Amino acid sequence: MPAAPQRNGPRIDQLSSIHADGSRLALHPADVRGRFITKRRLGFAVLIAIYLALPLVEVGGHPAVHLDVAARRFYLFGGTYNAQDFWRVLFLVTSVGFGLLFFTAWLGRVWCGWACPQTVFLEALYRPIERFFDGPRERRLKVAREHWTPARVVRAVLKHGAYVAVSLLISHAALSLFVSAGGLVAMVAEGPVVSPVAFTWAMAVTGALYFNFAWFREQLCVVVCPYGRLQSAMQDRDSLIVGYDVRRGEPRGRLLKSAPGTPAPPRGDCVDCFKCVAVCPTGIDIRNGLQMDCLACAQCVDACDGVMDKLGRPRGLIRYDSLNGLDGRPRRVLRPRLFIYGALMLVAVVGLVVSLVGRVPFEANLLRFQGMPYVAEQGTVRNQFELHLVNKNPSETVFTIRVDSPVPATLVVPQAQVKLGSLESFRVPLFITVNSGVKAPFEFTVEVADAASGEVKRIQARFLGPARVED
Repeated sequence: MPAAPQRNGPRIDQLSSIHADGSRLALHPADVRGRFITKRRLGFAVLIAIYLALPLVEVGGHPAVHLDVAARRFYLFGGTYNAQDFWRVLFLVTSVGFGLLFFTAWLGRVWCGWACPQTVFLEALYRPIERFFDGPRERRLKVAREHWTPARVVRAVLKHGAYVAVSLLISHAALSLFVSAGGLVAMVAEGPVVSPVAFTWAMAVTGALYFNFAWFREQLCVVVCPYGRLQSAMQDRDSLIVGYDVRRGEPRGRLLKSAPGTPAPPRGDCVDCFKCVAVCPTGIDIRNGLQMDCLACAQCVDACDGVMDKLGRPRGLIRYDSLNGLDGRPRRVLRPRLFIYGALMLVAVVGLVVSLVGRVPFEANLLRFQGMPYVAEQGTVRNQFELHLVNKNPSETVFTIRVDSPVPATLVVPQAQVKLGSLESFRVPLFITVNSGVKAPFEFTVEVADAASGEVKRIQARFLGPARVED
């Protein structure tokens, strides 16, 4: 989309948060009201509530999310997993990756503006704190140019104290995903000396959050995060973006009264009020065209719609649309790019679902004892095995072991029933003995039944021995 001429404001060839000499330019977005900011705030509240509830709400007797990395035990929404289930992460990662491609090609940077943790925490928690202590944008800009006074120092201390408190809350909520909410409370009560590793991680995450949200802010999006730079490869002219309608808005200009008898100069709907720039969290001028700094947060849409309402003009001068739509051409929703990304995402999601649905709630592996494959003595041949059981149910259960042999055999299972807690393991020795006249090898079956889920696993094993040993 061609860049429109501008009177003043951010340049398209320079980061808005950096001066020409490379020094930091602090941004102070103005408050905005409108339909999109209302929906975003509601979405932020839901996402933060889910984040805080994950370690608190129990599903199947365990927290909804508990990633016990130290013990290699993982509880996810009623399912229990161990290190042997890590291969399923491949399907999860590819599902997220291809999903990001699909939704970016379709809806643009909807993730950045509506669901990214950077956006959610900054806009829902840290900016309200800043506005509470420092006031609206005009006051913040004025105070930033003034000398430090005792009142300003007190406000700064209180504001940054609130930043630290919120950062502590977020970091401890993250820590509880790994140690559980009950474990976190116990660690806090015992003090950092008892749990130095957890305390160190919590303080490190708190420091990183404070640095990011108290100072770094939009630079994480426009300097560090690679997603903005990759969007040009994922989007096309039919992807949904936030854009400025040049055809309708230009030539832009202030509302001026012309002298009697003098025709008013031609003007577009844009009155050059710079409200769209003032509310932008990355400080760009959306009228300069599509830019990688744009987070598609739609704050400029709400600001511009408010101005249009006051002027009695139609909304949508700045709006969600595609580049083709802004140029007056129809937007194609169904296109090859979406079909390819959607097909890849569907394959990954189906693979993930199949791997989860087909998952047996316990592991049973039959291993042959090390050493000689069989022992022949006193007219008999004996094979020795070890059955490794792992309970992957969320609760304690009993496993029943049964051996089925196609030939007469003496079966010794020292413990035919095993009671195991969630993600506990146990090794059961198993001995099978036949007369030396029985022809070997032959196949036999070890059956393991799970009382909790009703699942039965049958393991085929081979009995080894001499082809035939005469008495």
